[in-house]
Order: sequence, then structure tokens, then C-alpha cells
Amino acid sequence: MTSFAQGMRLRRPWQIPGRLLLTLKLGEVPEHIPGLRAVIGYGTEKADHIDGGVIDRLLRHHGDVFRVTRLHSARRRRVERSVPGARRFDDVEQITGVARVLRIEVRDPAGVPALLQALAEVPVVDRVCADHLCHGPFAGPFAADEGMADATRVDPRKVQDPHWARELIHLSQALAYEPGDAATVVGLADTGVALEHEELDARLRAGFDSVDLDPALVGGLTLVGNYRRRGNEPQDEVGHGTGCAGILAAHGRDIPPGGAGACGLTPVRVLGAALGPGDKRFGVGALDNIDAGMKRLIDLNVKVINMSFGTPESALSADAPRPHEEIIRYALARGVILVAASGNSGLDERFYPAAHDGVIAVGAIDRSQQPAAFSTRGGHVALCAPGRDILTCGLRGYQSATGTSFASPFVAAVCALLASRAQRRAWPIDSHEAREVLVETARPFSRAGVEGCGHGMVDAMAALHQLDRRIDRDMAEGSGHAPDEIEEVEPHPASVAA
Repeated sequence: MTSFAQGMRLRRPWQIPGRLLLTLKLGEVPEHIPGLRAVIGYGTEKADHIDGGVIDRLLRHHGDVFRVTRLHSARRRRVERSVPGARRFDDVEQITGVARVLRIEVRDPAGVPALLQALAEVPVVDRVCADHLCHGPFAGPFAADEGMADATRVDPRKVQDPHWARELIHLSQALAYEPGDAATVVGLADTGVALEHEELDARLRAGFDSVDLDPALVGGLTLVGNYRRRGNEPQDEVGHGTGCAGILAAHGRDIPPGGAGACGLTPVRVLGAALGPGDKRFGVGALDNIDAGMKRLIDLNVKVINMSFGTPESALSADAPRPHEEIIRYALARGVILVAASGNSGLDERFYPAAHDGVIAVGAIDRSQQPAAFSTRGGHVALCAPGRDILTCGLRGYQSATGTSFASPFVAAVCALLASRAQRRAWPIDSHEAREVLVETARPFSRAGVEGCGHGMVDAMAALHQLDRRIDRDMAEGSGHAPDEIEEVEPHPASVAA
């Protein structure tokens, strides 16, 4: 989610003038503040005050008139929990913070920097930050040939060795062993998908669109397509999300089938479309749009979420909150496996959400089994997957895509197979265990001495076998067998779907 700027070498995210996100401490959110979904969908009036005290005084002093809503809606519907306002949120929503995030709009944006500093000192404030624009694909030093120009329309019949990426990570063998389960659903938070694409229509679940951008507040960007109307049609107008979806869930008519097998795919459009140099389209979205879309996606009970976007830590001030903090905590608390692209800067740096604890950060390798030059490095990177010249779906036909954005879906697909396998054996698995299994079974790069690119290349088949060994070992330990009796237990021959 780096911002877009001249030369695409930006290091500062664009703030949305006059908009901030305020998280209050537990028990401090008043009942009268309406949810954003109620305001947009049902015409509910935004609140014009918060606490009637110090927060309101600061907002009026630095920002003049203001309006406020709760960013997220409760997981439980009103008919399930007939109580007003904030009390509809459950304990997980309250403790992780998603129930306590307020979206505030002030009339005078000039006072926002001082307002942020002042609010951060208020005892009942947990965290506060300016809302900002984010975009995908990532920008960086390699953006000229890896960032914006990350996809080229191709004829799949003329592509040499289209299966190389799948074979490199043993995905075909893994799918023969564990074909995936339709009850395991992958969430894709991106630019949406081409809903009528012949490779995708059979795998797609009902998705939605959380993009709500104002052309006057995007710093001169030229927005195109649908950027003001949230709804239930996550139609892609960029191609980025469609490319990720093809890697996950393609039927396999003209390109390799999706790595998630029989698992479902729920797309959410969190990034709209804007024009870059040469009228090249890229995805752009606001931080609050992305987090709101993620919250709803989690509440739809997806098991894995792929996030091919990110904000560089270098674009944030030292004391600024890290983006997506509450929504990442919430997803992990719900048992969701989170996978994110590490970034395309080619530097040793941290992008968020990939750098958050509990998120599986993925770098990119090429056919030589070496990390790609553009792949962002760092101690938080778990492992790598193919991310150069990947044959996948495009808006109109097919594309050859490059970037960590397209490496991440390979790992998300393997995580979906791990979750399906665990479900088949009645065993719980979360993001932390999935990461452990992946790094334990990662294969080494073709050249030794690589640093900052994780533990190696993902190996789908080895990961499934390792999960079976873990389950067998834990079951044997629970039955009273001594550890040395179970060390060499073979993978359980669990039945697989026909």
C-alpha cells in the first residue's frame, strides 16, 4: 500500500485531508456513535460529538466542525444481539480493538498534525493516526520494470513451460495428496476480480466492494471506474486482484489450475483504480476502506486471507501506529491464516501488513530458484515462492505477472491445503502453526548465503506431510506413547476427497 508519486519512488503515504482514525481504550466508546455501514447504507446521521469533554474540545479547536462514525460493524447482527451501539460487539472484537476504532472527519485539515499529537496524549486514547491512501502493486526502486509494469497480456498457448512455478514448489503432487475442501475459503483483499472470467466463475463465492474514494481528496490522482459506490460487486478494474485470483483458483482450462484446489475464494475489492504513467492502471484505496473490508471478510469465516499490498515503515514517523494493527489482531484471534507479500523495493525493510507478528511474509523467487532482485528483504520474511513471469488470469484473457504480489498467493494456496488437511483430520490450525510448518519444510535456494529472504522456497508437498507428522505425533502423545516411539511416524493415510 505504498502511495503513488512521481517516478514511483515515494516514501510518504498520502494523507487523506481531514480524516483520522482514533482507537479508544477498552470501555471508552460511547453508545451513540453509528457504524459507517449504517451511515452509507441506511442514511443514518454521523455523530457530531464523542465524549462531550476533552476529545471533543481538541477536535473542535484543531479541526473546527467534525463528524464521527464507528469504522467497523459488529460480527453479530442486530437480530442476534438486540442491544444498542458498541455493546453488540463481542469480547474478541472489543479486546482486539476493532470495536473501538472511530473514523473522524474534520472541516479544517490544516490542524490535523497538531490534533494527532494532542489526541495521543489523552489517557482514554489507545492510538490515533491520519487516514492515508495506499496502492498496489508496490512501488520502489525497481518500479520501472517490476512495480507498475508487473503484468503483460499474453496468449497462454504461446507460453513456454507454463507449469514451471507449480512444479517448482511441488504443487501438483500436493493437490493429488490433498485436493482442498470447499468448506475452506480463501479471502482475497485486493482490486477485486474479473467476475465473469471463465477460469474463475466456478470457484468464486459472493464477495463485496468496500472502496469509497473522493476525487477531491486523493492528491490529484485520476480515479477511474467505480470509486464511490460500495456494494456487492467486487469487479476488478486493474487486473492485479484477478492475477492473484488465477494463481489461487483458476479452473485450468487454458492456464495451470489454481493452487488452492477445491477451496473456495471470496474476493473483496479494497483498492479502486487510478491512472499512472502511460495511463497504466494501478490499485488505490484508503486505509479505512481496506480495514473495513478485511473485517467483513473475517466475519464471513474465511480461513486464509491473501494481502498483496503494503505500507513501508520508512513512510511512517517513528511514533506513528503501524497500519492494520487492530484488524491483524482480530484476524489472528479468529484463527485466520494471514499471508502477505513482502514488497517490491529490493531493500531490507519492513512493509505492513507483512511485517506484523503472525503474518506469513512472502518474498519472490525466479526460475533459477534464487530470490528476485526486487523482492523486499528482512528478518520478518518467512519464505519465498515463484514471483516472476507467472501465467495467470487477466482482465481480458491472460497475463504474465511479476512481483511479490503474485508470490504471496502461492503460499496462501498452500495454507488453504494445510487448513483443508487439518479440517479433514479434525485438527485446529492457525497462522502461527501454518508458518512453522512452512518454514520447517522450506527447500534451500539454489545458492547458499542468501540473507533476508526467509527459510527458503515453499514446498507444498513437504508441508502437507509435515502437518500430518505433527498431528500424528500429538495424537500419539495424547494416547500415552513415549516420544521416542512416535518420532518416525509416517503421515496418516487420511482419506482424500474424490
